[in-house]
Amino acid sequence: MKLFANILLAALMGVTASASFAADEHAAAPAAAAAKPAKPDPAKGDTVFNATPANSQSCASCHNADGNSAIAANPKLAQQHPEYILKQLQDFKSGARKSAIMKPLASALSEEDMRNIAWFVGSKKVKTGFSKDKDTIALGEKIYRGGIGDRQIPACAGCHSPNGAGIPAQYPRLGGQNAEYTVAQLTAFRDNVRTNSLPMTGVAAKLNDREIKAVADYIAGLR
Repeated sequence: MKLFANILLAALMGVTASASFAADEHAAAPAAAAAKPAKPDPAKGDTVFNATPANSQSCASCHNADGNSAIAANPKLAQQHPEYILKQLQDFKSGARKSAIMKPLASALSEEDMRNIAWFVGSKKVKTGFSKDKDTIALGEKIYRGGIGDRQIPACAGCHSPNGAGIPAQYPRLGGQNAEYTVAQLTAFRDNVRTNSLPMTGVAAKLNDREIKAVADYIAGLR
């Protein structure tokens, strides 16, 4: 009889524990759902992107209303993968990517603002440019499409695709980007000024100034 009572008690305790576990999981489910980011709203992103905050400038003042910056030193954001733009804004805000200009602007944005902006400009069509330096076009194409084997420099196309479209949520779009901006970023990666991408730091470290300018010029003409 005592043995039966012990078995019954153990069974009841098992049921109680299972019920408690189920209850805990049920309670955790709404919390997990609440933590899920809201669906991006490009229309709200448009409003934030083109608004002019007090004592500041709008995003559009540097990147144009549709994300196609006409200023060579500033990046074109149009048609960029939203996930990439979101990460860069987060990195500017946290300080993982250094910029005296972007730091205060990104810091004023909420996570929702950043997400909405990213999906807004990502939805715009990029206005591609063209290569300008005919003397280095062959070198730029060689680096972009084939890399430099004897120096273990991989082809840019391996991650950013042959036409510069990149791979969504993994590697950014490069095609049509302002050459001056691309030169600045590759140089920053090479010189450890920009440190928020270890793969790019490793690649750029092996490029000299002429190679950087050549591949940046070639990228500007990709479409």
